[in-house]
Amino acid sequence: MKSVLLIGLGRFGRHTAEKLHELGHEVMAVDKREESVNAVLPYATNAVIGDSTNPEFLKSLGVESYDLCIVAIGDDFESSLETTALLKDMGAKYVVARAAQGIQEKLLSNNGADAVVYPERQLAEWTAICYSSDYILDYIAVNDEFAIYEIEVPEKWKGRSLSELDIRRRLQINVLALKREGSLILDVNPDAPLEGEQTLLVLGRESDVRKILK
Repeated sequence: MKSVLLIGLGRFGRHTAEKLHELGHEVMAVDKREESVNAVLPYATNAVIGDSTNPEFLKSLGVESYDLCIVAIGDDFESSLETTALLKDMGAKYVVARAAQGIQEKLLSNNGADAVVYPERQLAEWTAICYSSDYILDYIAVNDEFAIYEIEVPEKWKGRSLSELDIRRRLQINVLALKREGSLILDVNPDAPLEGEQTLLVLGRESDVRKILK
């Protein structure tokens, strides 16, 4: 369990609070709008109304005591930038800031953010990759080169085993797990024939994954 200071309770901040709560973390939620604070109360350990660009207010939160600080302000970049810088100046251990545009990512990094998330771009990439293919069902980037894909079993693979297909050597793609009826199978039998109702979780380059789906 981690203690998290979450600043900015718009849609992104509220969803972040809900997930942190679901994962069992302690959340101190902050926003300058009373209605936003009230909306997140069911998911926060504590919640306060205040302006995070006010050094005295921010200092009163004891930012150095939190394991993680998330700046989720999305509608006022100047406030987001100032809050990020103040948090680091006050000894915050790890600051994650939200960017809404490409240039903001660099500016936040230069002003103290340990990590920057760019939800619009990340969702746009996911949408483009998943919905432009008939076979890719889900996608998680690992780095700029590799990603994990959930794919349907290609027609030419059905009834054949992973050992027979030898896709790791031939295609530089690793099968991490099988998924059947919502259940994940991590102990994959390389000699069992693949079935049409299964999906595969594979790790590889996008270019290599798309080759097998053509």
